[in-house]
Amino acid sequence: MHTIPPGLQAFDVNGLIPECGRWKDTMPRSRDPHAYRLYINARKLWRSKIEWQLTRQEALSILHDVQAAANLGDWGARALMAYFYRTGLGPLDKNHVLDPDADKLVEILRMAVAAGQAWGYYDLGVAHEHGYGGAAQDERIAWAYYLKAAELGSPEAQMTLAGAYLKAERRDADVAMVMCAYRQGHGPAAYKLGIRAELRKDFAEALEYYQAGTSFGSEFSAAVLMLLFDTKKWSQRDKQEQVVLRELNILPDPERERRYEQISDALDLNPDLKFTRLDQVLPLPPAELPEWKGIQDAIEPDPDGPPSY
Repeated sequence: MHTIPPGLQAFDVNGLIPECGRWKDTMPRSRDPHAYRLYINARKLWRSKIEWQLTRQEALSILHDVQAAANLGDWGARALMAYFYRTGLGPLDKNHVLDPDADKLVEILRMAVAAGQAWGYYDLGVAHEHGYGGAAQDERIAWAYYLKAAELGSPEAQMTLAGAYLKAERRDADVAMVMCAYRQGHGPAAYKLGIRAELRKDFAEALEYYQAGTSFGSEFSAAVLMLLFDTKKWSQRDKQEQVVLRELNILPDPERERRYEQISDALDLNPDLKFTRLDQVLPLPPAELPEWKGIQDAIEPDPDGPPSY
């Protein structure tokens, strides 16, 4: 059995619930403007297409600029390089520019852990769970990293712990961890909370979570709201649900359906998007819809957040 690294402790599913950390508190307070601009422009190009649609020149440009920004110390660029080393860059012969390299991936993760960054602890936990890049395959070590990552505020780690608590039937701990992630604007957490509220037939609460999830960048949340306003799907709903939804002013609405569909499609291509102005351009009923020029009206400029691939 391997030894849990110093500063970490074994995860006990029956132990105390970790406090809610915030991933932003583990990140540098300032970034080199040149490095950040290199990184964010390269990321925008990468997210502008399905990866197989990139030309070789575009893929080379992305790799060059992200690597340059990473060398200058930008944490976002390092996280993206870690992703590229995990998956490679360019899935086709015509645009393939980088092979996966687990050793270089783990090297970046160890740098992030040394800097105390939550995302690094989570991703290094994944490396230990699967055993690659020189990280010993050991579930105890992996879960120790997940615990530390959750304490530091990794939403992915908080959701991972939530799953373990749910399996152990510790529903209080499960909800606490999902809420930790939700309060940080984590789309999957909002979607999960919406699903649970809908299962309880609390549609008012479910709508709020789905709307929040859409603003956080949850494609699934946007898709649920799209279907709520779909005329055909509406007619197939349970009659009692229709009564409740009418009381909430949720009725078939082709225009709302169209707008949520556009958002869902955009998130399918680019999960980085955050719709921080959603309530201004696509409010829930009974608010009336303002003019819609397109999804750009709702998008936060230059979105940046915790690495989540």
